[in-house]
Amino acid sequence: MNTLVDFQDIISQLKYINPVKYANTRNFINGDVTRLSPYISRGVISTRHVFQSLLQRGYTLENAEKLIQELAWRDYWQQVWVNKGEAINEDLKRPQEDVENHEMPRSLADAETGVDAVDAAISELYQTGYMHNHVRMYTASIACNMGHSAWKTPARWLYYFLLDGDWASNALSWQWVAGSNAGKNYVANQQNINKYCFTRQKGTFLDVDYSQFENIKTPEVLKETFIPELKTPLPESKISSVRSDLPTYIYNWYNLDPKWDEQVKANRILLLEPSIFEKYPISSKSMNFMLALTKNIAGIQIFTGEFDDFVHQYNLDDIHFKEHPLNKNYRGTEHPRDWMFNVEGYYRSFFAFWKKCKKDWKFSISQSET
Repeated sequence: MNTLVDFQDIISQLKYINPVKYANTRNFINGDVTRLSPYISRGVISTRHVFQSLLQRGYTLENAEKLIQELAWRDYWQQVWVNKGEAINEDLKRPQEDVENHEMPRSLADAETGVDAVDAAISELYQTGYMHNHVRMYTASIACNMGHSAWKTPARWLYYFLLDGDWASNALSWQWVAGSNAGKNYVANQQNINKYCFTRQKGTFLDVDYSQFENIKTPEVLKETFIPELKTPLPESKISSVRSDLPTYIYNWYNLDPKWDEQVKANRILLLEPSIFEKYPISSKSMNFMLALTKNIAGIQIFTGEFDDFVHQYNLDDIHFKEHPLNKNYRGTEHPRDWMFNVEGYYRSFFAFWKKCKKDWKFSISQSET
């Protein structure tokens, strides 16, 4: 995977999105997916940005619904986080069943489960920071529903390595697979994996009929468990000067938007709070990706430390930041995020949320036609 970091190169990818091919092939590991997820997660572009680019190219709800719906999932998970806060770090709707440990299978982290497609995807994850969404579901199912690990430890492990790490999407999707954020858990057998990953493997612990899954005990290969050591390599602060007479714009892991009020003369600071990365650690590859993306933001400087320490050290009072659940300790002017639709609040199911999104979309179209 060729990871782009220049803003214009990222924007240029929008014209290659094909919603029809996406809908037909997205579940296959070589499917025509957008590869824009890292840039949406890092706030370089927004779901609304992608949505509007599709409209400008003439796509409609009829011929682009599946892609737009998948983009809406991202906003939905974020809205759940906004409204539920810390509750997403526990079983959200019901307790995960049949939990035997709160660690994770060592063979999964070692890419030695014996399921070739999953092991190859984990090896690719370590090399590139990318894992196909369908394989993420396979990985979560192996950890939680075959290895009977509670979802949180393996979810933190995956998030650590993903360039598109989005804790809401990650945690709540793992809970969906584990059944604690859904009516039942998700399982996939070897036949399903073979189909979407183009393998022909047989004889694995997943090579069974779906009717047999509830009777399967933890496979031997998944019995050894551990808690991975996940630490974030934080860079040192790099600040030449901060002017107290100028507004200060705060950027972070979830907001690297180079177009955000770019016409305003301001201090622009990438704030790396150790407390956040202690709770939600990321890998050195993810850190380097973030730092490379900051090159698109003119004049940005790095402060490694807590928000209050930064404000106190530089005696600042005109501070601007974008809304996010991890910014609750920030003080100043909060700017809204660019949601794809004008739909906010908590919806118990995605499809209740999506129904409101489609209604908002149709209303916007009718208003533009009058």
